[in-house]
Amino acid sequence: MKVAVVILNWNGAELLQQFMPTIIAYSREAIIYVADNASTDDSIQVLQTEFPEIQIIQNTANFGFAKGYNEALKNLDADVYALVNSDIEVTPNWLQPIIETFKNEKETAIIQPKILDFKNKSKFEYAGAAGGFIDSFGYPFCRGRIFDTVEEDFGQYNDAVEIFWASGACFFIRSEVFHRLNGFDDSFFAHQEEVDLCWRAFNNNYTTKFIPDSVVYHVGGATLQHGNPRKTFLNFRNSLLMLTKNLPKNILFTTLIMRMLLDGIAGFQFIFQGKFKHFGAILNAHYSFYLNFRSSYKKRDVVQRKNYYKTKSVVYRYFIRNGKVFGDIL
Repeated sequence: MKVAVVILNWNGAELLQQFMPTIIAYSREAIIYVADNASTDDSIQVLQTEFPEIQIIQNTANFGFAKGYNEALKNLDADVYALVNSDIEVTPNWLQPIIETFKNEKETAIIQPKILDFKNKSKFEYAGAAGGFIDSFGYPFCRGRIFDTVEEDFGQYNDAVEIFWASGACFFIRSEVFHRLNGFDDSFFAHQEEVDLCWRAFNNNYTTKFIPDSVVYHVGGATLQHGNPRKTFLNFRNSLLMLTKNLPKNILFTTLIMRMLLDGIAGFQFIFQGKFKHFGAILNAHYSFYLNFRSSYKKRDVVQRKNYYKTKSVVYRYFIRNGKVFGDIL
C-alpha cells in the first residue's frame, strides 16, 4: 500500500525545522511531501538544505487548507493520503495501525489517530481529540473535547470506533475516495472543510474511523490563533455552508434558521465579553453565507442520510445540562 504523507506549509519554516525530523524518522513506509502555499519566508530553502529527501510541491498562491491540498494531491501516486499539519509531532509506529486498518477494512475510507496536546501530552488536543461528531445543528464536538472543555487522556477512548468526522490536523483518506468526492470544498478556504468532506463521505456510505493505537501530538493554532476574528468568521460561515450542502432536504431550512438564531446568541455573548470584532465576524459570516447560498446548494449530493448527528443539541447538553464530557451528552 503506497502512503503519501503530505504536509501543507505556509511560512512555517520554524515548524518544519522542529517537527520534520520525527516525521522522517518514523515514516519509513511512506513518501513524504511538503506542499508549500507560496511561502514568503525561507521554507523552501530550509527544505532543500536541511531535508533534501523531502519532495516539494510548490503551489502558485496561498490557497488555504482546502484548495492548497486539492492542488497538491492532483497528481500524487498513492493509495492513501496522510494529510498532516506542520505543527504535528508523530510517534514511533504511528503509520502501522492505520495501514493495517485500511488493508483489513475495505469499507473504511477515512481514519484519524489519537491527537494529544503537544504542550500538555497527558491531555487531548482541541482539534480532533479522539474523533469527532456533530449535533443536529452542525456543531462539532469530540470524544475528549466538548467546546472548550478538554479531557485528560486516561485511556477512556482507547477503542477503535466509527466516528463522524476526522480532524484535518492528521487526516488519512484513501486517494480513490478523496478524488471521487472531489476533495475538499475550495470555497471553505480553511476550517470545517474536513467535517464537510467526512459528511459527504457519510452520505455516500463510506466509513470514518478512529484508531487509538496511532498517536500524534498537535501544537494547535500555529497558523491561526483560536482568538483570531478571522477564525471566527471562517468557522461560522463554513458551518452554514456545510449544513446547506449536507442536511436532508426536509429539515434543511428549519435547521438553518435555528442555527442562525443560535449564532445570534453567540454574537451577543461576544458583545457582553467586549469582543466586538468577533461579533462583527459573525455578521460578516452570515452575509458571506447569503452570497454563497445558491452555489453551495447546487453542490448537494443526490442522497443526504438522516442519521448524521450524535445528539440533538450539544449546546443544550453542555450549557444547560452541564454535560462537559462526551459520556454526559449521549
